[in-house]
Amino acid sequence: MQALLFLMALLLPSGAGAEEIIGGVESRPHSRPYMAHLEITTERGYKATCGGFLVTRQFVMTAAHCKGRETTVTLGVHDVSKTESTQQKIKVEKQIVHPNYNFYSNLHDIMLLKLQKKAKVTPAVDVIPLPQPSDFLKPGKMCRAAGWGQTGVTKPTSNTLREVKQRIMDKEACKNYFHYNYNFQVCVGSPRKIRSAYKGDSGGPLVCAGVAHGIVSYGRGDAKPPAVFTRISPYVPWINKVIKGKDLTSLSLHESESPS
Repeated sequence: MQALLFLMALLLPSGAGAEEIIGGVESRPHSRPYMAHLEITTERGYKATCGGFLVTRQFVMTAAHCKGRETTVTLGVHDVSKTESTQQKIKVEKQIVHPNYNFYSNLHDIMLLKLQKKAKVTPAVDVIPLPQPSDFLKPGKMCRAAGWGQTGVTKPTSNTLREVKQRIMDKEACKNYFHYNYNFQVCVGSPRKIRSAYKGDSGGPLVCAGVAHGIVSYGRGDAKPPAVFTRISPYVPWINKVIKGKDLTSLSLHESESPS
């Protein structure tokens, strides 16, 4: 229930606590050119925000729970309160949620957004590589998460992109998350350090050695690590099919399958 409440809080109207990284630092402007800021109109007409990342010139990856009635993606952005010359605003043409996504268990929390037009690659806008299906991220590795969410449980949101270094944890560290599935999710963040993605960071990437290995999914309402990220590698075949525009009706992962 706590995780579900956290997910619900992620999609609150703007100004109600719907956005940043806790315990991190401000990113060097445009040093993460794949980052995407999502402005979402929810099915009920509320305004919400999420993170995302550019994986091809026409596709942005994010979390499935960031789906809305209408979404605009801003690329090349560092400060969301400004209109920067580097920014490219592009509306989303199609939202492709993984066919096995379950809102209640938070499993398969992955979505691709097809943009109405291709992004222009610039020093401030570029794609990030994805892992191979066999690249199974192991505990102990240090990675980074980035986003525009709250900087603390009771702190306001930050306009500028922030990032935080986080350790990949063993699956035992996430045993309190009832639906946690090691094959499809990554346990992220040492409980000894309050460094975490938080409200509004949803959909942003977990980057390890320049490769996007995870997607911010959910965590505790008090922001205490670890948090749960969607593991990207098992979805790579599905991602490739979507990007190539092939039929998806027969493509679905089974929770019993192993990504390796």
